[in-house]
Amino acid sequence: MFANRTLNLRSVEAIGYDMDYTLIPYRTDEWEAAAFAHAGIELGRHGVNVEGLHFEPDAYIQGLVIDLDLGNLLKATRFGYVIQGTHGTTRLSFDELRRAYSDVVVDLAEPRFRFLNTLFSISEASLYAQLVDRLDAGELMTSERAAPMGYDELYRLVSGSIDKVHQTGALKSEIISNPDRFCSLDDETARTLLDQRLAGKRLLLITNSEWTYTQPMMRYAFDRAVADEIAGGTWRDLFDIVVVAAAKPLFFEANVSSFRMVDPDRGLFIPHHGRYAEGEVYHGGCASVVEQSLDLAGDQILYVGDHLFGDVHVTKTLVRWRTALILREIEGEIVDAVGFADDEAVLRSMMLDKVDLETRLSQARLDAARAGSRRSDDIDRLYGEIARLDEKITPLAIRSGSLGNDVWGPLMRAGNDKSLFARQVEKYADVYTSRVANFGARTPYAYLRAARTNLPHDTPA
Repeated sequence: MFANRTLNLRSVEAIGYDMDYTLIPYRTDEWEAAAFAHAGIELGRHGVNVEGLHFEPDAYIQGLVIDLDLGNLLKATRFGYVIQGTHGTTRLSFDELRRAYSDVVVDLAEPRFRFLNTLFSISEASLYAQLVDRLDAGELMTSERAAPMGYDELYRLVSGSIDKVHQTGALKSEIISNPDRFCSLDDETARTLLDQRLAGKRLLLITNSEWTYTQPMMRYAFDRAVADEIAGGTWRDLFDIVVVAAAKPLFFEANVSSFRMVDPDRGLFIPHHGRYAEGEVYHGGCASVVEQSLDLAGDQILYVGDHLFGDVHVTKTLVRWRTALILREIEGEIVDAVGFADDEAVLRSMMLDKVDLETRLSQARLDAARAGSRRSDDIDRLYGEIARLDEKITPLAIRSGSLGNDVWGPLMRAGNDKSLFARQVEKYADVYTSRVANFGARTPYAYLRAARTNLPHDTPA
């Protein structure tokens, strides 16, 4: 558990959970490959040439930014400075990045940029990048009579197809029919929720998924584990209130009508007004009614989800609930970082040596200039030492920059700086962790303290 702001779980009265990629962890390669395939079919119906497209799960990460003006995928620092990018699937060189972005700061409020802030974005990024290549080559559409299209229009077409796949039944029917293929369950998740209930927490399920998908997937994920603890129990016994088709982020933004379920087998709902009742299932609704129903508000409620915008950003900004972000990828990055720890120590030591050499070089150049000269034996020697040191630093720096992902590097870092994604996480997520079960390891009574942050002028220990 990693805290950006101290979170006292003892003061939290209710905990809300998202379902997809939160309570139910998916195998990203399988889930997104299926979404990619179904979206390709949908794009084909629009006349897009999708023949031969292939999904590469490791070629993209969440936290990238799509530049709709230029058709580029970018990785930026917390300040919005671009340090890495591709045009379509082709990596941009340093000079190409400098020409395109030397005077550009990535501002997520600008319509030019689209932030890929969930694992559901991986299939979208893969489709878009490959279709940018075909757009550039004049091979995007199957019909020669198709109207011209720009990078922004292509993105809207791809994004719309992905959204439609998520909303219609074919993909979800495929997942329901073979959940073992798509899910990577953690048996400790159910135990975590049960312990939270024992500690007096009221639990909520607030998911954008429809009842027809939520019911079979939650049965698959939790019924067996709950029945082991509660005779005849099901996943419904874990939650005080269930909201499906929540339409987040709208759920946190506006007062939306809700419907109460009257027939779970047929998925029938009737209009509902007023507070939510314990043990019931609702379709749609809003956060304000949740607060009224629980007689709670603000920091008495914690919401846990995987979507940086829909689950965390608006929740923190608009209703001021406490927030927790689920980042599955962080596990692999931590494993890589631990394996690289010895080399990281060597790299840091060599960088300190380089700083010392550069300082001495700067002084030697100034001394030579004062003596009316531009070169000296001391200057030549220091240049040589720096060059030899760079030969040792370079391979370690390359390895450090590819931890977590060979193409884009660590999710939370951009070079020596925090990534733009990391900045959003620290701004809107009070805590982040790789899986819900980690809450169980810390218990419902934990006091999650934020680490003291370092400033550039702090004296090293």
